[in-house]
Amino acid sequence: MSSSAATPNDLTPRPSSTGFLLGVGRVTWTTILTMTLLGSAGVAGALMGLAISYRDLPDVRALATYAPNETTYIYDINGKLLTGLHEEENRQVVSLDNISPHLKLSVLAIEDSNFYQHNGINPLGILRAALTNYQAGQTVQGASTLSMQLAKNLYLTPERALSRKLAEAVLALRIEQLLSKDELLELYLNQVYWGHNTYGVETAARSYFNKSAEQLTLGESAMMAGIIQAPESYSPFVDFDVAKERQNIVLNRLLELKWITPAEAQKARSEKITLGEITSFQRSQAPDVTNTVVQELTQRFGREALVRGGLRVQTTIDWRMQTIAEQTIRRNHQYYAYAADQMALVAVDPRTHFIKAIVGGVDSQKSEFNRATQAYRQPGSAFKPFVYYTAFATGKYTPDSSIQDSPVSFDDGGLERYKPQNYDRTFRGSMSIRTALAQSRNVPAIVLGQKVGIKNVIDVSRKLGITSPIPNVISLPLGAVDLTPVEMASAYATFANNGWQSPTTAILQVTDRSGNVLIDNTPQPKLVLNQWAAASVNSTLQTVVQSGTGVAAQIGRPAAGKTGTTSSERDVWFVGYVPQLSVAIWAGNDNYARIGAGATGGGWMAPVWREFMSEVLKDTPIQYFESPSKFPKPRA
Repeated sequence: MSSSAATPNDLTPRPSSTGFLLGVGRVTWTTILTMTLLGSAGVAGALMGLAISYRDLPDVRALATYAPNETTYIYDINGKLLTGLHEEENRQVVSLDNISPHLKLSVLAIEDSNFYQHNGINPLGILRAALTNYQAGQTVQGASTLSMQLAKNLYLTPERALSRKLAEAVLALRIEQLLSKDELLELYLNQVYWGHNTYGVETAARSYFNKSAEQLTLGESAMMAGIIQAPESYSPFVDFDVAKERQNIVLNRLLELKWITPAEAQKARSEKITLGEITSFQRSQAPDVTNTVVQELTQRFGREALVRGGLRVQTTIDWRMQTIAEQTIRRNHQYYAYAADQMALVAVDPRTHFIKAIVGGVDSQKSEFNRATQAYRQPGSAFKPFVYYTAFATGKYTPDSSIQDSPVSFDDGGLERYKPQNYDRTFRGSMSIRTALAQSRNVPAIVLGQKVGIKNVIDVSRKLGITSPIPNVISLPLGAVDLTPVEMASAYATFANNGWQSPTTAILQVTDRSGNVLIDNTPQPKLVLNQWAAASVNSTLQTVVQSGTGVAAQIGRPAAGKTGTTSSERDVWFVGYVPQLSVAIWAGNDNYARIGAGATGGGWMAPVWREFMSEVLKDTPIQYFESPSKFPKPRA
């Protein structure tokens, strides 16, 4: 910077409460500066006396701990921003050190060039601004000090009246006694409105120029400072030519104050300005993720804290996997839309029980209802592994134990005895449990459920993390219960991890605006199942994919899973897993209408599962399931 302009030390904020010095021509302005200080002191004394009559004004001492409303931001597990949550005030608070010196000088030049010299009011500055604005025929300089503007924005109504102006001045004096100049400037820059529901310098910089406030150039800074007085009218998003005029006014003021050189001003005028986009009230990049997270955080902290508290939420979602999941659902739904109006997908990492992807419907813009977490649907035969695990855990059964697929009947308390049927209406006699599950035979599952006890099956379901109501009925082994896709994916994930489980969540960590950790969901796995029995389920469910009803789910690596088709043909499922990922996919109609004859989990959902898993796992090493022989078999 040339010697005719202010030096870097003159332009950069210092940590001291005196702020940074502004390079004013001391010889030319000495007399005027003396008069200004004397005039300010005299008026200040008069206002302090007048303040006695303003005892009902707000107590500014609260400013010492004041925190502006701030936007809550939600990120994926790798730090990608997914969305911001706010009401009217979209704001991200930053420290004064993280704001470009160009912007600080530009704002002071056009709004309050004597900010670091006055004590809250500047009578001479008001007169000078009035004269300058009169000569220019438009507002080119602000008449109120930054402290007065803060008082107005924080405490007073926007009415134009002498009493309001006096109150504004009194509050400004009180604020100046409470906070240092640097603290006031930081508060002002974070508080001020910049148009389009954008508050504070950081959010405005990211909206207008797609960069942080710290990175703003002189040209960008002058344009931003120029639009403060009427942001909706002067916004470059509304009229770029008008915004350029405002930029030029600020640059001329900076030149007049000798805070920049003519060369710097010319470079700023010719600088190419690349605009960003309006960021307030944009849709989330992953609405189903946002829906899931907001639901949990609202229950924990309340809506006010969520939309105004400036939380930083790191989710467990992997954006790459989420994108593939959404594309997979949209692409495949076109084949089934004639019969099923909705699909959902949930992917859970068995090692952490982190939700890695979640799709709650085929089009979140048409319906925000999240079927992955909020739709309770019958899982059909996808419930059977819970029954077989219960049997294995008794120590009385193995995957090769024999079981009968023959006609049976039970007294269920109705007028007629309950006579379960298989999907194909046939019976195949004696078979192994492995075969019965691979072929999804209904009768063996019902018989086994009665032998091990429905209450015990319910207890196992609770261990697996299922919280939905579960009826104690004979038909429970066939999926006579309403569950969500996230419950199914999570339960199967516990099998995949040989019985180890952490709480299933979409939230990894939440911090407040100061960086204090409010939620830390670092996995703390607990062994909730018998490992031999869980490994036996894994072995048996691999047969389902290798040669049973789930052959359409084969992906060229060890995989386990189970098809699900309700007898009413209202729901079709495939829930499957590899050791690194458990995924539940469901299709059906929101109004519970029948999907139609021939719709099965194996025929419809297994191919969708295969497509998704093949894509997300293509760079993931193959991992094999643990053999049951590695673990001690429970005693009968």
